[in-house]
Amino acid sequence: MDTTYVHGYTAPEARRLGDQADTLAELLHAGTAYPAGSRVLEVGCGVGAQTVHLVARSPDAHLTAVDVSADSLAQARARVGPGVGFHQADLFDLDGEYDHLFVCFVLEHLPEPVKALSHLKTLLRPGGTITVIEGDHGSAFFHPRSAHAQAAIDCLVRLQADAGGDALIGRRLYPLLADAGFGDVTVEPRTVYVDASRPELVTGFTRDTFTAMVEGVGETAVARGLLDEAGWARGVADLHRTAAADGTFHYTFFKATGGVR
Repeated sequence: MDTTYVHGYTAPEARRLGDQADTLAELLHAGTAYPAGSRVLEVGCGVGAQTVHLVARSPDAHLTAVDVSADSLAQARARVGPGVGFHQADLFDLDGEYDHLFVCFVLEHLPEPVKALSHLKTLLRPGGTITVIEGDHGSAFFHPRSAHAQAAIDCLVRLQADAGGDALIGRRLYPLLADAGFGDVTVEPRTVYVDASRPELVTGFTRDTFTAMVEGVGETAVARGLLDEAGWARGVADLHRTAAADGTFHYTFFKATGGVR
């Protein structure tokens, strides 16, 4: 599977993934717990940021976590510790049989998400389930409103599209899962709203997750001429402005489940 991780594999990106997972653990993982003894596969575990929370909520499940990056897997092993089987593999090379699949922030980077989901469906036993979580950068809105900040976000959306992905994929989860042949598909919005009364989210989400994610593609955005340096700096400054005492920020994740008969 030839794809590019638009955010890169830097140490700041690894920290951002950890901050995101810890800040949003209750929002994203609520309702997800696997029975003791069940075989669970986490697809695209990265640095193990979500794996930690899967283990905490399903301590007696048999969890296997896979990723295409050997460096990310090394970080995941160090982060999570023993008890999880980590393996390096391309999504389309996966085989075996599992009771449950967990796929978080993976489809957004794939050029053929339906093809990927169709393959993953072959790994589930009858009665098995899949859980998919994705964001949608088109759901971001904020105060103070800023065309410059929006332009910076749009650069990230464009760069992800150029890399073969879709930063707006959250809104597509129902048709993607249905087209891949999953049944009983349900999709729930999981909304983050941030203002100064929620300082943990101001830091953990507005600043250290979303704004940091946008900032991380700045060099590439400017090099490709999507914005000039001054425009990029203004856009990022205005995103940081939303974390001030009178700022607010809103974003929606989408959590989908489906099954096989």
